[in-house]
Amino acid sequence: MEEVRGNMLELERTFLAKYLPELEGCEKVRIKDIYVPVDMKHPVIRIRMKGDSYMITKKEPEDGDASAQNEYTIPLTEEEFRAFEGVEGKELVKVRYYMDWKERTAEIDVFGGKLEGLVLVDFEFDTKEEKENFEPPEFCLADVTQEEFIAGGMLCGKSYGDIKKKLEKWNYEPVGTDRNI
Repeated sequence: MEEVRGNMLELERTFLAKYLPELEGCEKVRIKDIYVPVDMKHPVIRIRMKGDSYMITKKEPEDGDASAQNEYTIPLTEEEFRAFEGVEGKELVKVRYYMDWKERTAEIDVFGGKLEGLVLVDFEFDTKEEKENFEPPEFCLADVTQEEFIAGGMLCGKSYGDIKKKLEKWNYEPVGTDRNI
């Protein structure tokens, strides 16, 4: 079980993928997220199954900056997750690949279900300076960190068609899928 993390500041940047890099041999995990409450435009509470670990997390931007998120996480047992799984919420599923890239880890999220074709790449940082000076790899198309529509709480319950028009701004084309989702 993961340990409780209270008010952790997460520094990260999110990019649209231009294409999928070679992922063979990369660690991967299936993730199922349920966002609540269902009637909220942008839910910030997430119930997550990540492989065989379970947690509930609340993430909110610090001072309106989506690249700096205050994050509170509480581990759950599988039984607790299954109880939460029954609540009314908006879901999304994806496979996350962990790829080493220049002494960093690229978290490459390949979405399934109604969001099939969407691939996002996250990089986390220890300092604001690292975050601001980061040069993304060639397989990244555009920095979408500050785009609210790309946040998990906004994507949940949507289809690729729902966000397609917004993705046209970067000439985004659907990227490969993972049939294991």
